[in-house]
Amino acid sequence: MHVLSVIAHTVAEVIVFLGAVPLVIGVIQFLLIGFQRFRHLYEDREPYLPRTAILIPAWNEAPVLTGSVDALLALHYPGDRLRVVVIDDASTDETPEVMSELIRRHPGQVVHLRREKGGQGKAHTLNHGLAHVLGDDWAEAVLVMDADVVFEPDALWRMTRHLADPEVGAVTAYIKEGSGKQGNYLTRYIAYEYITAQAAARRAQNVLGVVACLAGGAQLHTRANLAAIGGRFDTSTLAEDTVTTFETQLAGRRVVFDGYATVLAEEPADLAGLWKQRLRWARGNLQVTRRYRDVWFRGRTSGGTHRLGSFLFGLIWFSLLATPVLLVACSASLLFLYFSDSDRAWLLFHVLWVINLICYLLITLLSAVIDPSTFRRSWFEALIYPGLIAFFILVITALPGVFVPLLDRIGLLPENGTVHPVMIAVYAWLALSMPIAWLAKLLTGTRLRWLAPPLLHLAGYGSLLAACLVASFVQEIRHAQMTWDKTEKTGKVAAQR
Repeated sequence: MHVLSVIAHTVAEVIVFLGAVPLVIGVIQFLLIGFQRFRHLYEDREPYLPRTAILIPAWNEAPVLTGSVDALLALHYPGDRLRVVVIDDASTDETPEVMSELIRRHPGQVVHLRREKGGQGKAHTLNHGLAHVLGDDWAEAVLVMDADVVFEPDALWRMTRHLADPEVGAVTAYIKEGSGKQGNYLTRYIAYEYITAQAAARRAQNVLGVVACLAGGAQLHTRANLAAIGGRFDTSTLAEDTVTTFETQLAGRRVVFDGYATVLAEEPADLAGLWKQRLRWARGNLQVTRRYRDVWFRGRTSGGTHRLGSFLFGLIWFSLLATPVLLVACSASLLFLYFSDSDRAWLLFHVLWVINLICYLLITLLSAVIDPSTFRRSWFEALIYPGLIAFFILVITALPGVFVPLLDRIGLLPENGTVHPVMIAVYAWLALSMPIAWLAKLLTGTRLRWLAPPLLHLAGYGSLLAACLVASFVQEIRHAQMTWDKTEKTGKVAAQR
């Protein structure tokens, strides 16, 4: 029994430290950014301006189409080398009238393709437009974007310049949350998230030579690349943009993220809308994981044409997918140690949160350097991103000599040999934060919806994303119907221009 006890405690201790893996991987990605200069992605890139067809899938997008199309045709790009193709997915709003006016104002530059039977999803809609664009030889490049996205004036030529390299098949831009002063606490969380998930993570992926996803709202392809991957977007998953990214690289062409090409997008302003969007994304990533199961951790192909199978890229991908499991396992291990060896549990808890604190500070500070303007707008959400409870645990961890005696004096710490409910909650917090964040989402739309923001602040935005990932696992296991729940847009981004 003694041997089994030692093994159990050793396993529990290892699992505790695995709880820090997602944050440690996040720091590694930030540190990789410094090596991007050795990829020579931007130096000596002369302007390259291919004839570009812009595909915009649209279902009831009347509020945003005029602003988006006008902004596209005002880009720093030759007008005779641009065509905007709006694929109307059987809209029931004023989209046809809006398009008629845009065609009148921009003759020869704007095309309206209407599908009489819609509702099949974004990929089907895009394929309808792609068949039209590839039906003649005018387009040398194809830009796929969302109807609400607004490109900065120099964004497109910053993207197209990479296509001068025949090895590059596709380019993606830095999508920023664009509601600005019309946003709220949730859009500010998203704004900060996009610094870490796009501006930082995709720069790191440039260094690794493999990009995980071409942003659905701003992905640019060469005509040759689209032909090589079959001339169609995947319709069998909820992640057609990620599948396209993987297929591009598997076909031997590079994908590039240009962090200087900036586009603004309107993101969900309520928890219900965010949950639908992220549930779709999470299910899509699970489907991609299963679809490319023969690629992971296999190294480079024999011809060396892609790095999707590299160890570090696989570690980055699966550390995100494993986050909910790691959080629950970490909490369970701490509780096991607490009830069997409370002193050891406290030591490991302290070391774990010191690691989390270091990672948290590095990620926050580096985010402020990478995108100062967005950070200034969302600095408070950046500070409480892990949740107020976790934030206080981090503070206590940083200054235990100050706070532990204070907590002891007010009775929040147990006496020797006793079990205390506060300590149980603290050790279990990594796991508890997910159902609490989920509860915040459930309260949206009820009479208690005023409780949703405080609960989210307490549990943390990251915990909400982890809870959403759990829900995606459940839906995939149940083989739930795949539906492309569109994010409702109001034109906030265009209003900022």
